[in-house]
Amino acid sequence: MMSLDTPREPRPLIVTPFNELNAEISPDGRWLAYESNESGDTEVYVRPFPNVADGRWQLSAGGGTKPVWARTGKEPFYLTPAGSMMAVPIEPASTFASGVPAKLFDGHYFAGGGISLGRTYDVTPDGQRFLMLKLESETPASLVVVQHWFSELRRLAPTQ
Repeated sequence: MMSLDTPREPRPLIVTPFNELNAEISPDGRWLAYESNESGDTEVYVRPFPNVADGRWQLSAGGGTKPVWARTGKEPFYLTPAGSMMAVPIEPASTFASGVPAKLFDGHYFAGGGISLGRTYDVTPDGQRFLMLKLESETPASLVVVQHWFSELRRLAPTQ
């Protein structure tokens, strides 16, 4: 984390022996969602921001990566290892309280390989749709090569 005051010196935000990745601050600036392998599996956690030492709550169950907040701040989304999109309702209060994760949909979407630094999807401002990269189908796409393209064009679409 780096203050915008002078001097602008970066300092660690969370220091653990684990991998913490893909952090996202809630729209109201109060919470930090991120993924960590501290439990042995990669899960999604939330901490207060910027005072991250004041608490920690696990959002995902059974694995989770790449959290993103709905623009309303009322629910974070994340991906499961199987590719399901999950949503967790957040109770508006002075302390953090979350509901049970709910599966929104399954899909075969690109999520990056291995430890991926960065999210590969986003949510629309209304929180109702997702922009995702769809994986290619099992059938390879065909490629048509047209030689002598201008001659073929003149044959198929004569100017007179």
